[in-house]
Amino acid sequence: MGAGLTAPAPLVGQGIARREDERILRGSARYLDDLDLPRQAHAAFVRSPHAHARIARVTAPERADGLLAVLTGADLEGRVRPFPVGGPEGAERAREGHPVLAADVVRYAGQPVAVVVAESRALAEDALELVEVDYEPLPAVVDPHDAPERLLEWSRRAGDVDGAFAAAAHVARGHYALPRVVAAPMETRGAIAAHDAGTGELTVWCSAQDPHRPLNQLAHVLDRPDDTIRVVVPDVGGAFGSKGVIAAEVAAIAVAAVDLGRPVKWAEDRLENFQAAYQGRGTEADVELALDAHGRILALRARLLADLGAYLYPTTAIPPHTAAMLMCGVYDIPAVDVSVVGARTHKVPTGPYRGAGRPDAAYFLERAVDDAARAAGLDAVELRRRNLVRAFPHRTPLGWTYDSGDFARCLDLALALAGQAQADRAGDERRAVGAGVGMYVERAGGMWESADATLEPSGRLVVRSGSNPHGQGHETTFAQIAADRLGVPMEDVVLRFGDTAVVPRGVGTFASRSTAMGGSAVALAVQRLVAAARAQAAHLLEAGEDDLRFEDGAFAAPDGRTCSLREVAAAAYDPQRLPAGAEVGLHASARFSAPLVFSSGAYAAVVEVDRETGVLRVLHLAGVDDGGTVVNPLLAHGQVVGGIAQGLGECLAEEAVYDEAGQLRSGSFLDYSLLTAAEIPPLRLGVVQTPSPHNPLGAKGLGEGGTIGTLPAVANAVADALGGRHVDPPYTEEKLWRALREGV
Repeated sequence: MGAGLTAPAPLVGQGIARREDERILRGSARYLDDLDLPRQAHAAFVRSPHAHARIARVTAPERADGLLAVLTGADLEGRVRPFPVGGPEGAERAREGHPVLAADVVRYAGQPVAVVVAESRALAEDALELVEVDYEPLPAVVDPHDAPERLLEWSRRAGDVDGAFAAAAHVARGHYALPRVVAAPMETRGAIAAHDAGTGELTVWCSAQDPHRPLNQLAHVLDRPDDTIRVVVPDVGGAFGSKGVIAAEVAAIAVAAVDLGRPVKWAEDRLENFQAAYQGRGTEADVELALDAHGRILALRARLLADLGAYLYPTTAIPPHTAAMLMCGVYDIPAVDVSVVGARTHKVPTGPYRGAGRPDAAYFLERAVDDAARAAGLDAVELRRRNLVRAFPHRTPLGWTYDSGDFARCLDLALALAGQAQADRAGDERRAVGAGVGMYVERAGGMWESADATLEPSGRLVVRSGSNPHGQGHETTFAQIAADRLGVPMEDVVLRFGDTAVVPRGVGTFASRSTAMGGSAVALAVQRLVAAARAQAAHLLEAGEDDLRFEDGAFAAPDGRTCSLREVAAAAYDPQRLPAGAEVGLHASARFSAPLVFSSGAYAAVVEVDRETGVLRVLHLAGVDDGGTVVNPLLAHGQVVGGIAQGLGECLAEEAVYDEAGQLRSGSFLDYSLLTAAEIPPLRLGVVQTPSPHNPLGAKGLGEGGTIGTLPAVANAVADALGGRHVDPPYTEEKLWRALREGV
């Protein structure tokens, strides 16, 4: 027995550098394409050149160099099922999910029609040229307004909307639209499938956001018990929402691996990623606000139209529904009437992309609030102040309950950070200068998450989490949480992720939920582990469990004797030193469930537009985010900055462009621009912390705030620079030049 441990400094709240970065920066990380298995074959896909066509016939070559197999949609009939269709409760949605391979009809250019498997990727691509597909082209629907089919319909109404508009002193109406965007992660999608004929186990290594959602999706599509599938997620080079659903191509190579009795690998190239990975955004809205004579918002009407593409994936309906549910934003609006229509077009499906509906809602609402301020002759900031939600919890008319927040403090701090930059708005003959504010509420957390905690004989803690990192820093933040609660150094905490054979079942990493849900599951598992260790410590110290005090990694008896966790761990694996009836080892599991939590924030931007060229420069950007308790300020700052970069990209450059035939015209980085560090303006960032009452950490989420808040702030600044004229992003030179000419 020892004299106790020196009290370590609290770890939660410290800005600790990501400990996983060293191996990544040294090139020791292992991504999907770094993996090679013995006897591994390679797959390539025949993709439709048409946006809409009937498939009359597919003819596969009998022989080709290195050719092992060709599978078509007809070959998979009865062996696979379409992807499951997801959607919000109460919504009407199509029942037809995305097929693994197109059999009778193709519905977007780039849709996989056949898979070719050969000894190498090069040979597989060569063999693609020998597959003949007879297409009968059909008319393509590109504009969602022209779509005869709807994949999703949802609506909700509360309060006396019609009466509020009839009594309004001011009514503002506007139409706002966001284009489709491409997630463009540094690592594209890919997978390796291997089948063990002896055990019947199918193992799939894939670049994904988590292991258990791909497991569930593959079990459905392949129609096999999930206990016969193992999913392993190695290091992931980014996802931004685009790897939450397993690719249809993965199911195809799984079938090929079973048939061939050898592993099959697929790693897409960048063109395939642009064409066939689901895209984000692609929504528009007609928004009306009714105000009284004092600038109080009486009611809101919003009609959202989402271009969902050709099929519903399990998550396709989530972003437009989230956008609709967040249309009250930070404001106390008593009456609402909101609806969503998801149109079927002949484009690749949409799905979650960083923000997943939250930026859409913030953009639509915050642009409408600025337009309403102009209509009422009020300052836009003052109009916001008069309508902010100030008491929590707050239930919106749409049905979500905001758990905590301080919207006014976020706004005040954002304006203070903007400071002189906000005031320096004078334009001249060469430039038009504008300033704008944007606020947001973000849905985060919810559902459940799991964790296991094992104290090894060495005293090291091994934590296995159902959450999975793909750039967020779980290995660091979860270690901080666990080490803090055990009072041990972070070096003694080991994290395990990404293997369904090793980690407990989990919901996954998306929607800014990891710290609130995954981190809370870790905290709860460690708490239970301490309880299990207490019994062992009581036996060693010959004291009652209730008499022991636990702090700083040690148990202390009333007489001053102590027993460290390391000593408890060593004894727990020695049958001679266990209490009667106790099991060998120290292990605890937790499944943490909680309602949704709601982050929030306020952003302020100053922009200038060159009157002669239409070139836009964002001069300054200030942002304040409230993600509840911040576990690691350094990592939180990095998440916000990364989100801002993507939000600015959507403002300045990014747009997935299709022509009238449904062909993607922005299918490479030559045509689809991503920002560099040179385009990022000076940033002034702040944090407000209103802890959530729904989890032991008080955490909410920060991973998407920068993407959400940047968009409406810059949009309102652009409208201000244009004298109130509205232009939708991206704010290209031509758009802004024409808007300035209209104002002359």
